[in-house]
Amino acid sequence: MNSYAFTRRSFLATTGCLAAGGLQRAAAQSLSTAPKFRYCLNTSTINGGMIPVRDQIKIASQAGYDSVELWTRDVDKFVNEGGSLIDLRNELKDLGLSVDSGIAFGAWIVDDDERRAAGIEQCKKDMDTLRALGGRRIAAPPVGATNEAGLALDAAGDRYHQLLEVGAARDVVPQLELWGFSKNLSRLEEVLHVASAAAHRDACVLLDVYHLYKGGSDFSNMGLVPGTKMHCLHMNDYPATPPRAEIADKDRIYPGDGIAPMGYILRTLARGGFSGTLSLELFNRDYWQQPAAEVAQVGLQKMKQVVAAAFSS
Repeated sequence: MNSYAFTRRSFLATTGCLAAGGLQRAAAQSLSTAPKFRYCLNTSTINGGMIPVRDQIKIASQAGYDSVELWTRDVDKFVNEGGSLIDLRNELKDLGLSVDSGIAFGAWIVDDDERRAAGIEQCKKDMDTLRALGGRRIAAPPVGATNEAGLALDAAGDRYHQLLEVGAARDVVPQLELWGFSKNLSRLEEVLHVASAAAHRDACVLLDVYHLYKGGSDFSNMGLVPGTKMHCLHMNDYPATPPRAEIADKDRIYPGDGIAPMGYILRTLARGGFSGTLSLELFNRDYWQQPAAEVAQVGLQKMKQVVAAAFSS
């Protein structure tokens, strides 16, 4: 393999060592101090599809976020209407924002060779867009493999390796994303398997509080996640009703307003070495009816309150 190769055994060893090492450090080190998380606005939270991308980043900056997680569809719309990626990158810089991640939907994982090839080409385009804005990470969800169960996880690992190579050529890391509603990669163990099977040093996972719940993952397994193999956590919460089988993206609520074990999740990930980006990702229609600036401000405040509570004792 090339210089980016990373053995499956090494990935698993890293997972185990970090989990064990993290617990040992936690025993000797107080958790009263939170890691220096970066606070990010995923623009779906403010109904980004209906708000021009330049307004999205202004709202994020004024609310006090460190970064944004942009949807490539919104950036593409901006460009198609005559906007310049260079100008947008400069505006991000002037506003004090970085692009810590991006959301895109190339079908890189599907079994069909022709569809997968087209999906890879879409991924290349999306990565180039994000890189032009200064971004170095992009979500890699199981697009196209959500409706029928039975995806071979080792084959998915090979395809993720290919995607990682595509990213390495562009200095952009695709983050393997768990989708709780999907028939594949809906559970933590599946995502860890595929990331390991990729046998690549850049392999990493993108988790989401709501998706972990929706997919039925046991939060007690969060200690298996190696913090150095995770750059971003999608932050949100979920209510007690509707039940898990019926709950949907639209039911996501602000962190701390629901029943998710937010403190446990954050402390466990921190013990494993995670100190990256917390990105607020909501699709709540009630919030979309409220002023976007207000939603962004409340969301940041809620995230900071959850973090403070998690590391206060």
